[in-house]
Amino acid sequence: MNRFYFNKSNRAALFFAMTLLPSGIAYSQVKKDTVAKENKIDEVVVIGYGTQRKEAVTGSVATVKGDALREVPSANITQALQGRTAGVDISQTSTKPGAAMQIRIRGTRSLTGDNNPLIVLDGIPFVGSLGDISSSDIKSIDILKDASATAIYGSRGANGVILVTTNRGAKGQKPKFTYNTFTGVQTLFSKYPMMDGPKFARLRAYATPAGNTTPLYTNGVDENNNTNTDWQSLYYKPAMMTSHDIGVSGGTEGGNYNVGLSYFKQNALIPIQSYERFALRMAIDQQVGSTFRFGFTTNTNYSISEGNGVNPGAVLGYSPIANPYNPDGSLKRVMSTAGGIDQTWIYTRRGLDNLGDKYIDETKSFASYNNLYGEANLPIKGLKYRLNVGLDFRTSNSGNYTGVGVFNTNPQGPSAAGRGNNQTYHWVLENLLTYDRTFGKHKINAVGLYSAEGNKYTSSYMSAKNVPADFFQYYNLGQSPQADITVRPEDQIYWKTGLLSAMGRIMYTYDNKYMLTATLRADGSSRLAPGNKWHTYPALSLGWNVTNESFMQNIKAINLLKFRAGWGQTSNQAVNPYSTLGALTVTPYNFGTANSTGVYVSQAPNPNLGWEYSKTQNYGVDFGLFNNRLTGSVEYYKTHTFDLLTQKNLPPSTCYRLYCIQCGRNGKQRGRSEP
Repeated sequence: MNRFYFNKSNRAALFFAMTLLPSGIAYSQVKKDTVAKENKIDEVVVIGYGTQRKEAVTGSVATVKGDALREVPSANITQALQGRTAGVDISQTSTKPGAAMQIRIRGTRSLTGDNNPLIVLDGIPFVGSLGDISSSDIKSIDILKDASATAIYGSRGANGVILVTTNRGAKGQKPKFTYNTFTGVQTLFSKYPMMDGPKFARLRAYATPAGNTTPLYTNGVDENNNTNTDWQSLYYKPAMMTSHDIGVSGGTEGGNYNVGLSYFKQNALIPIQSYERFALRMAIDQQVGSTFRFGFTTNTNYSISEGNGVNPGAVLGYSPIANPYNPDGSLKRVMSTAGGIDQTWIYTRRGLDNLGDKYIDETKSFASYNNLYGEANLPIKGLKYRLNVGLDFRTSNSGNYTGVGVFNTNPQGPSAAGRGNNQTYHWVLENLLTYDRTFGKHKINAVGLYSAEGNKYTSSYMSAKNVPADFFQYYNLGQSPQADITVRPEDQIYWKTGLLSAMGRIMYTYDNKYMLTATLRADGSSRLAPGNKWHTYPALSLGWNVTNESFMQNIKAINLLKFRAGWGQTSNQAVNPYSTLGALTVTPYNFGTANSTGVYVSQAPNPNLGWEYSKTQNYGVDFGLFNNRLTGSVEYYKTHTFDLLTQKNLPPSTCYRLYCIQCGRNGKQRGRSEP
């Protein structure tokens, strides 16, 4: 960097320097400020329960800035994350607008357990998905990949951790208004490669059994060899996508604030399918005196998904020599193909759009994620206490209705409807004690944590047939005949879980050359059996910043060369709640001449159900060359998972009793074998 100074009295030169010179040149009114002192700005990485200079990180951590995410207009920020970080596989498992994407950090660890990474929003474990967060609100995303980095989050971080840091105001900043928007049209990139009419007609002619002159399949009443119908053109359509974000941020000498509103809507290429989201975010930080600071963050969103049950599967199976139009140009409702063997309801863009009240399939979701914190400086220098409180609520209501004859070859096919809802209640309480001091060349950062977390989930679903009128849709299933209303026991769900944790971590750096991070964490899970609920696991990582050694000072081409090595253990408790108690399933059966309802053991109790473990080794090299024009990391890791959480079938000879719900007696029951 070029440096120079101006005399205080030279106002013209000072004005020139402050307004016209490029930002890469530093200028000052005092010579000693520029020559005698140089403040080096280090890139800071969020590592969980604190931050660390990037050159001092010993674990495997990847960072993506919010500006980079906003370069890709998308409904879900995971789409913008694709391909940006090594070892993070993000795949699209559904083409529906607003659908969550699958994230795997360094592969799949568990066979049947949960493999999703933990999401931490502004320091608090997040029960929502990344799709609930607007890209305009994100400052950075840090991904913890190896056990030495994720161990601080215990069993919740067994599959990696994604730390999301949102934008906040700055102290002393005047109110700043921002508005970001984009609008675009989505078009079909490529159709599925299907046979056209002439090719399909030749294929059908070839399908003639040996020694026979009659083809195996003849044309149906709606087929003609001279017809060539492109069903995909009749189905797919261009789709609009738009986003609007408005925000205001600022602060005083004692605090800061950030408030934002966002709206997003995306229509699908598939007819009547869309996703719409409204979101509100607020963040407030306030300093009280010199010892106490507190803050509050809330993320609230409401979303609507339409046309969830529509898909192009049936369209791809249509005969290209079938004619979808009547002689008057109207669309046919059904068509007969393959000599009358196949009777098919016709899906087209125009046909679906004209259904109106005869078809609906939607999900409406509301979520509120709220974080509060209080932080106090204790009398010992460098010692702080922090309390984090997370209170989250999420609810989803879904409904579907299919009118008489819709999607059915029978024009009098009965109408059907269903309605479901679920709620998630989540809270977390974290007590943190942090000690951060520098003694000459020695830098120490120590963190102690005690936390408690609880989850409650409820869900229900009911369905009905023969809904009296289209305008009822799914809103009043009780109007259907009582015999056509179905409430299945397996569709009514309720569970509660809890997690207690204690953690200690120490990070030590000597002379910005040698780094050590050691972590010890203990988790106790209510999901596991008594005697196996608690587990304690360690993690250790080392780093050597070769760049800061004296023998490297004259090698100008190398700006960064750091070696890292880490070892750690994580554990997974991702089994269904109450799995240790076993499970009963309701079933009807004949008790003599009467119909009865009973229950049988569908899953045996397991008093030994414990943790699934993974041990990870990680070795890495970070480098920066030619004034950091070329930077990167090379890593080798190995993960070994054992004591897998998976179901095991019992021998068919295993017998359990069947208990009658009506009489409630055990003595008259019949034995029943269940695997």
